[in-house]
Amino acid sequence: MTVTKEESGQEGADDQGDMSGGGDTYVPSQRRLDRERYRRTRARRATAVAALSTLVTAVVLYLIVVGAPGWPRTRETFFSGQYAREAFPKVLEGLWLNVRLLFVCGAAVLVLGMLIAVARTLRGPVFFPLRVLAAAYTDFFRGLPLIINLMIVVLGVPALRLQGVTVDPVLLGGTALTLTYSAYVAEVFRAGIESVHPSQRAAARSLGLSNRQALRYVVLPQAVRRQVPPLLNDLVSLQKDTGLVSIGGAIDAVRAADIIVGRSLNYTPYIVAGLVFVALTIPMTRFTDWVTARMDGRRAQGGTT
Repeated sequence: MTVTKEESGQEGADDQGDMSGGGDTYVPSQRRLDRERYRRTRARRATAVAALSTLVTAVVLYLIVVGAPGWPRTRETFFSGQYAREAFPKVLEGLWLNVRLLFVCGAAVLVLGMLIAVARTLRGPVFFPLRVLAAAYTDFFRGLPLIINLMIVVLGVPALRLQGVTVDPVLLGGTALTLTYSAYVAEVFRAGIESVHPSQRAAARSLGLSNRQALRYVVLPQAVRRQVPPLLNDLVSLQKDTGLVSIGGAIDAVRAADIIVGRSLNYTPYIVAGLVFVALTIPMTRFTDWVTARMDGRRAQGGTT
């Protein structure tokens, strides 16, 4: 529905006439009421079409899957209610380890990633070796597959038999996760730091702040605020990858499901573990989307980034 300039002006005139004639009581014009009724009708129609399209798609997919020749065997092997009931409490018990790894490793990743990012953005020739080491760290661990890093740390460190070094697969697995994700988060922080205009640092210096104070009070707050969405995305990825610590024998949700699968030769516990991770990830993903949309809205309105 297209509204011309004349119609908009006429609508405003109608609204003003209604307000002046009714004193303090606002009475919308008939044109405005018609427009609102039309919008509600379009919204209801769009909702109905979307619901019908979703239902048709779901029915088609269901018929394709159920009509497959191997569906009875697949249902018995991957969707057994008996093994799902057996696996669910054990998977939930193992999930507590994944949650603890998420919080501990997430905090360590943020701290280490920030330190590496700051090291890469230090100015002056005296900091050149530090910048090179930070760049080498990020290049190496971003290029090294996480699964290989986990195997090297979880299986290689105990083989060294070093005195005073832990052999706990949970701690070693968490260390490997921290090493890998710190490299990714460092690049996110570095991108945020470099996105702050140099005039911000120059203005802080002109006010008497030192380089360290300008970085701490002016540059870093803006950089972190701008990079919240990608940081939350990395946190979602870390939450899923905590299940990889099971390769060292740690009893997390994935390992708990693997034990039942090895005993029963039924893969339903893997489906249960996967659904539990999905249920844990979806709220974090939706929160990330909300934060991203909120920050985009503030930028569109000219607010602070």
